[in-house]
Amino acid sequence: MDSEAVLGAVGMASLTVRPADTSVAQALNDLPILATPTLLNIFEGACTTALAEFLESGETSVTSQFSIKSHSAVGLGIEIRANARCIEVESSICKFEIEVHQGDKLIASGNIDRKVVDRVSFAARIAAESISR
Repeated sequence: MDSEAVLGAVGMASLTVRPADTSVAQALNDLPILATPTLLNIFEGACTTALAEFLESGETSVTSQFSIKSHSAVGLGIEIRANARCIEVESSICKFEIEVHQGDKLIASGNIDRKVVDRVSFAARIAAESISR
């Protein structure tokens, strides 16, 4: 990955909230609103999109840290869009500012760190740990 090139990179993702995306479906509470895990998923999608063109062959990224602040709830059928911007690169860690909007309304914001890893060695390490259990 070219660290200098990825600084300032922007990615986007969108989602229309479906029944499976709600807190009820994910057994988090009894409200038919966008579930936090789904919110994190759309954030990660935006970050992944921002990084896509900068990764070298065999590289991928994984979330290493995140912080999310919810500003408003979203119900079924609502379209949301996530924006991620790389604000810092430290070694193999790309740090992103993230926001989710429903139109002009801010739904959530936060930060995500994604670590760039070699896909094969990372997968092999995880497989070895699974086998050893």
